[in-house]
Amino acid sequence: MKRKRTPNEMQNITSFFAKKNPTPTSLPHPTQNEQTITPPQESEQLSSPSHYSTQNSPQNEQGQCSPNAPIFGQRLSEHEFANLPQDPGKRRKMSQFHKDDRDLVRRIYIQRKPCQPKDFTFPQTSIFGKNRRFCAKWFDTWTWLEYSVEKDAAYCFPCYLFKDENAFGGDAFVSDGFKSWNRSDLIRKHVGKHLSAHNNVVLAMDLFKKQNSSITQALTKQTAESTNAYRTRLEASIESIQWLLLQGLPFRGHDEKESSLRRGNFLSLLSLISKGNPEYSKVVLKNAPSNCQLTSPKVQKDIINACAKETTKAMLEDIDGGLFSILADESADVSDKEQLALCLRYVNRKGEVCERLLGIVHVESLLMEHSLSFSQVRGQGYDGASNMQGSINGLRTLIENECKEAYFVHCFAHQLQLTQVALAKKNSDCAWLFVDVLAPLLSFVGGSPKRKEFLRENQAQRVVDALSLGELETGSGLNQERGLGRPCDTRWGSHFKTILNVLDLFPVILGSLEDIAKVSDTIDSNRAQTLTNLLMSFDFVFVAHLMVSIFAITNALNVALQKHEQDIVNAMAMVNVTKTNLQKLRDEG
Repeated sequence: MKRKRTPNEMQNITSFFAKKNPTPTSLPHPTQNEQTITPPQESEQLSSPSHYSTQNSPQNEQGQCSPNAPIFGQRLSEHEFANLPQDPGKRRKMSQFHKDDRDLVRRIYIQRKPCQPKDFTFPQTSIFGKNRRFCAKWFDTWTWLEYSVEKDAAYCFPCYLFKDENAFGGDAFVSDGFKSWNRSDLIRKHVGKHLSAHNNVVLAMDLFKKQNSSITQALTKQTAESTNAYRTRLEASIESIQWLLLQGLPFRGHDEKESSLRRGNFLSLLSLISKGNPEYSKVVLKNAPSNCQLTSPKVQKDIINACAKETTKAMLEDIDGGLFSILADESADVSDKEQLALCLRYVNRKGEVCERLLGIVHVESLLMEHSLSFSQVRGQGYDGASNMQGSINGLRTLIENECKEAYFVHCFAHQLQLTQVALAKKNSDCAWLFVDVLAPLLSFVGGSPKRKEFLRENQAQRVVDALSLGELETGSGLNQERGLGRPCDTRWGSHFKTILNVLDLFPVILGSLEDIAKVSDTIDSNRAQTLTNLLMSFDFVFVAHLMVSIFAITNALNVALQKHEQDIVNAMAMVNVTKTNLQKLRDEG
């Protein structure tokens, strides 16, 4: 059976652990005798015993921490850096400092130099019946040696600063201190041979003092300079690309060699910016490394994509989860590949109506990519929606199925023009005759510069004759030359102007067709004669005047709906008025 411990033994054990493991709650309060250590000057060599009073020790004899000592592992303040103890017996281990503070602590102690109180009267200690003490001449023999007045022990200055705790050898000169004054040979043994632990830390301290000339420091400095130069070079490229994107200008040139006079907009603008900014001129183009100029097409595309993402991000933040409408248009490039441009129309936080381009891809995947739900869609518009084909066809049905409760406004202008066509097709023969005459006429007369010249000469002669007869007035802006432009396939508003020009230039067109028939070959002469006969027919004249009456009513609405500041309430009111006038024309016209 184990013997039970007595109360005195338990009290001794408790006091033993209290000495070894002091807790913050047992820290004593500072007394009046405790003073703050004044930091010595860099060149000051402490030699007086008064600098090493035990009252200034961070640890008292019982092993408890002084209230002025910083907590291990925490960052030191400026005051604590200035009051680091000079006596080696009072210092904390280097591993107990925060890792980001250790280099600064080393610099401070190196500037102070080792603690060597040469004028101090060293106390004697009885060793094997003889009084022994530290010898001041040892400071001259071993310049790295330092002495602790607090503990009457010798320490190794470089080993304290740079020796790893796990390294072998020399522990007595770092932790507890050397006190065997009768064994100076142990000091020589501590130095050891060329690759000893002491010599390694001395070399480490020398390299630490010469960091500005070391390879590591040189590489670090070079890396920092390269990073700053790279950042400046990137800023110059981004600034140039942002301006070109804002203006919608092309980037590359046909010949981008240095000898070329026209290297493209991007390189020319980058060169211009560098001339006005000394910081840019030092790091761009010729002054940049050949493998890091940041001017290649790939780098340009990466920066453009980054700008596009930032722009889209700003637009989505502007929407802020609100409702929006979709505006889409489709076109095919030279390779007959379909592309869909998708715009969002919304009201921002300031109450302003904004239209922003979201992208040119498949609409469903584009909305999902930017976390825009179909439930937020409150309108959709398509310019020339009937021309959409392939995978884009049926887009409107897709969105309507996804949000059946949404209110859709499907391009008022386009629906209005469909109404105009329906009215014109009341007499389908006359309507198609009008289409069959007008389209070939514009293509035949306006398709050749020589034929346009006939029309221009006849028109000028007509104006001269009218002025001579007094039928026209002279003045600024009057009697302007008119032409027969080809109407756009999807912009019905251009038809009204075309019909007005045809009716106004009707005599001129007939005279031009007659002149063309005289000087052209058989095929063109027959075409001119056929068009003349069709223009002289009653059906064409009737349908032309009918379409002028219809377009005169709808043109005001067509122009108003193209304005950016137009609101939905006013637009619906104008649509109702236009429908009323069209119905009145049908009933009474």
